[in-house]
Amino acid sequence: MRFTYRKTYFLACSTVFFVVAAAYLTRLIIKWEIAIAGWTVPQGDSVPGLIISGVLPGWGFAFASRNRATA
Repeated sequence: MRFTYRKTYFLACSTVFFVVAAAYLTRLIIKWEIAIAGWTVPQGDSVPGLIISGVLPGWGFAFASRNRATA
């Protein structure tokens, strides 16, 4: 069986996106404020980030768990 780095890549990326999603969720629960150059980012702007960064780890873990026969 030939080893590819695909599984490691998917696991690493999924882990990073999972941490990002956890940060977004924590921000929404604890109501952390983010200020960029004096502008306060609204809480609602974290919702799309949470959704996107929440879906990506699911896909990544699913792709990493696939068993593919290599030629």
